[in-house]
Amino acid sequence: MINAEKLSFGFNSTYLFQNISFTLEENCHCALIGSNGTGKTTLTNLIREPERYTYEGKLKLDGTGRIGYVSQFATRDGDQSVTVYDYLRRDFLALEQAINDACLAMESTDDLDTVMERYQNLLDESDAMDADNYEVNIRRQLRLAELESKEALELEKLSGGELKLVQVIRQMLRRPGLLIMDEPDVFLDFENLNGLRDLINAYQGTLLVVTHSRYLLSHCFDRIWHLENGDLQEFEGSFTEYNLSRLQKKIDLQLASVTDEAEIRRVSELVERLREKATEVSEAQHGRTLKGKVSYLNRLLDRQIKAPFVEIRQPDIQLPAVELSEESAELLRLDNYSLSFEETLLERVSFAVHAGEKVALVGANGTGKTSMLREIWKNQHPSIHFSETASPAFFSQLHAETLCEENTVYEELFSIGFENREQAESYLQSYCFDPDSLGRKVGQLSGGEKNLLQLAKLSASRANLLLLDEPSSHLDTFAQIALEDAIAAYRGAILMVSHDFYTIANCADTILFVENGSIRPMSARAFRKMIYKKHFSKDYLELELQKKDFETRIARSLEAGDCAEAQRLWDKLAAVVEQMQSA
Repeated sequence: MINAEKLSFGFNSTYLFQNISFTLEENCHCALIGSNGTGKTTLTNLIREPERYTYEGKLKLDGTGRIGYVSQFATRDGDQSVTVYDYLRRDFLALEQAINDACLAMESTDDLDTVMERYQNLLDESDAMDADNYEVNIRRQLRLAELESKEALELEKLSGGELKLVQVIRQMLRRPGLLIMDEPDVFLDFENLNGLRDLINAYQGTLLVVTHSRYLLSHCFDRIWHLENGDLQEFEGSFTEYNLSRLQKKIDLQLASVTDEAEIRRVSELVERLREKATEVSEAQHGRTLKGKVSYLNRLLDRQIKAPFVEIRQPDIQLPAVELSEESAELLRLDNYSLSFEETLLERVSFAVHAGEKVALVGANGTGKTSMLREIWKNQHPSIHFSETASPAFFSQLHAETLCEENTVYEELFSIGFENREQAESYLQSYCFDPDSLGRKVGQLSGGEKNLLQLAKLSASRANLLLLDEPSSHLDTFAQIALEDAIAAYRGAILMVSHDFYTIANCADTILFVENGSIRPMSARAFRKMIYKKHFSKDYLELELQKKDFETRIARSLEAGDCAEAQRLWDKLAAVVEQMQSA
């Protein structure tokens, strides 16, 4: 269906990807992954509309026909008073009307061949979309996504996550030859994420999905495209199998590296001895021997394996360095807080956040979590109380609240006290921004890069209370892990809104579960058990914990240079992964 050979594209003489080749067969469900800013969205846009791009190499699209697309943003365009059902049947009614118009045109046209051709094309499209059964198909898809109760609801009354799922369903109902989705999981709560998982797994067509969701990656897809360092790697299998394969490759490379380094040391020592001898005795034979060994050493150095997909570019996120206050010190308190728009979302909510505490606000889309966090930041509500020792900072899912799109990256750092470009450049290197990025407009950055820039600005502050609204959204999987490590190391307090199960499970001490207009506190352990009990088999939680433990121990073994132990642990990890896939 898609075939690319030595495809290259970039901006301003800098390649995003160069000489990449890939294929995508019919009915394949492919995930496109990679670090932030590597060009994933650009690649999907090029596949969608190749005529808009000046690229090098070959790109063939055979049998794709119409290409469907779901944006990462659930925009509320057009008439929002229409019901979900009427919105989903619009394309079918329009097609039906076009067929009727073609029939009427046959009665009066002087160019019957042209009208007949159009009529036949419309009938073919109707067959492809299974238009005769669209009512049944709409209700089947809504049931699959657990949205059947929303059928008669107006679009304007849907939450952002529900609207995103409805937009996914509309594209799937059209049955395009190829459906491309760009981060369709962003901001979905766990229930809606499960709905998206079921829609993807039940879809009988070709999918190309850009995603950083570790949950979707672990439970969907049979092909992985990994775009990294200007290159693309294909893997036939699941993301879990791909990571297992990458880890084995890392062990193999380290073993090869140990062998290479030993030989390089031996030859280097020999070269030094020959050089010393050559200075003492001027003989042509010594010179030729020295030249040969130097050439051999250079070949050894050149053939050392470089693996762009093994050592992935990962940011080194360091949240503000703050002194740990007394653990009992209260930094933030809400007393009988209420939130209303057209209806009451939260009523008489009370809770406190103490020094060093990591608290996650969790709940369905549309329950008021983000609105409450934004009001806490603005501190304009009588029920909100900061202590005198609290120094808060805010991370927003709406980038325009904390970043100016017209500023350059450098201007954003200059505005918070960086004195020169060299200082800013050095600082941003740990957040995976190259020197050329300083001159780019914020509006030109990807969503993940904007989030990394927000985190970089937060980290340069002295805040001891971080208010984080979906901090892992748009971040690639490697940056998500780096963020989790940074949160674990942070000595200040955190209140965050997140729909990412892994971020919550790995970072939060306390969960504030938002439901029915109130907040129910629970421990992170109780939250994990609740989620796993509802959505996974009884053994899955234990297997997940074992998997993470083995991965951590393998990383430590490789850091210590113990490849034999790393291989032994990998064998055990492979057995756990096999159990997880059958659980």
